[in-house]
Amino acid sequence: MTPEQYERWHLRDCARCGRRAAKSANWSDGPICRTCLERAMHVRGRCPGCSTDRLLPGRNDQGQPLCRGCAGITRDFFCNRCDFEGLLLGGRLCERCTLSSRLTGILDDGTGHPDPRLLPLHDLLVGMDRPKGRLVWLNNPQVPALLRDLATGNIALTHEAIQQVPNWRTAAYLRDLLMECGVLARQDRRLLLFQRWLAERLSATTDPEHEHLLRHFAHWHQLRKLRSKADAGPLSVSTVSEHRQQTTQADAFLTWLARRDRTLATATQADLDAWHSENYATRRAAQPFLRWCMDTRRMPRLAIPYRATTNPQPMGQQQRLAALRRVLGSDAAPLRIRVAASLVLLFAQPLTRIVRLTTDDILDDGQQVHLRLGDPPSPLPEPVADLVRAYLHSLPGRTSAVNLSTHWLFPGRRPGQPMNPASLLGPLRDLGVPAQRARTSAIRHLVLQAPAPVIAKALGYHDKTATRLVTEAGGTWSRYAPGDHTR
Repeated sequence: MTPEQYERWHLRDCARCGRRAAKSANWSDGPICRTCLERAMHVRGRCPGCSTDRLLPGRNDQGQPLCRGCAGITRDFFCNRCDFEGLLLGGRLCERCTLSSRLTGILDDGTGHPDPRLLPLHDLLVGMDRPKGRLVWLNNPQVPALLRDLATGNIALTHEAIQQVPNWRTAAYLRDLLMECGVLARQDRRLLLFQRWLAERLSATTDPEHEHLLRHFAHWHQLRKLRSKADAGPLSVSTVSEHRQQTTQADAFLTWLARRDRTLATATQADLDAWHSENYATRRAAQPFLRWCMDTRRMPRLAIPYRATTNPQPMGQQQRLAALRRVLGSDAAPLRIRVAASLVLLFAQPLTRIVRLTTDDILDDGQQVHLRLGDPPSPLPEPVADLVRAYLHSLPGRTSAVNLSTHWLFPGRRPGQPMNPASLLGPLRDLGVPAQRARTSAIRHLVLQAPAPVIAKALGYHDKTATRLVTEAGGTWSRYAPGDHTR
């Protein structure tokens, strides 16, 4: 068949989008392409014709969605297994039943039945909204292969075994799902990713002596410190990135010494000064390694060069208020970006803390909205309160299916995880809100308006941080009356 004949017999102008494509259905409003058909199969609500709540694939003359009966569509959209009305796939099964069938086959442990240990994973995936996303995920050949290996025992169902899987991105996502459904014990995912990165980084070190030394530093200093922090709370992206940089710069220092025919034991003060003089900001990350080597007597006790660094100049008060007005009046920016920007500008909150807020931290009694940052909760001024209410109303539609059961105010795309704070930096900057400068300006203004202990407690700041900020802002703690203020 020639292209002209194919176009003449198979292609039509879609009645809904106007695109010339292969016809997938011919309903009362005309030929429908595949894209519009799938979109129509997810429209649900109350039919204006018969007032029943059901699937609304059709359209009336005004473009309103109609049920198949009122639209005169003779095609049946009920699943053969669960009787759900929606998009049907192979065997006239809905997306959810198709997903369940595929998972049942993939998770077969060799007995013709799914591995009982992985049934919580099956139930979690099938119970999620938007099952099409899970079907697309299963189309990645790495995913079924990994699931089959877990079900048949080729890969042990442990954190240690999953850490060794070559396709680490696929393995990390699946591990998050397994922790979310309780199959694996919860561990800090950033700590696990650091351990995976560390193993690959050490295996890439060509010098055996350097590899041995770096391994000792990582296991006896870095991992011990990270595990302690993970026990206290989730690790931040910046904390893990800092430890990666420490390992990288430690390896770079050892290589630099070797090029100068030096070792740690023979390193001199001149070597240390020369190392830092080349690029102090980058080389500073090696200092924890140098201190550890000195403390463990692997190198002589030398003076580590120090260069004071300063924070960026904070925004002026008028700049901060102008930025807040711009955020509240900008309908073009996404709601989540405007809410995050408001919390930075008003309450001096770091992005790492903002993304870990939950919907339970928003207290709305119908008259006043409070945000639980510390004790007591902080009241939101009316324009920001309305913005937060609108964001909460839109949140379910913006949440990925793997996070619908969580209560994150800023849910991420990984199971049980909030949004990565780094993903907010660019949009905030585009909105004219430099996060660090805006936060510094806000906290300095707040500690001059009210006693610093009150601000520190209400916003979740440490007392020592508040003390330093008061001093930088030109205030003092002495104007705060002593005594027990909880009575």
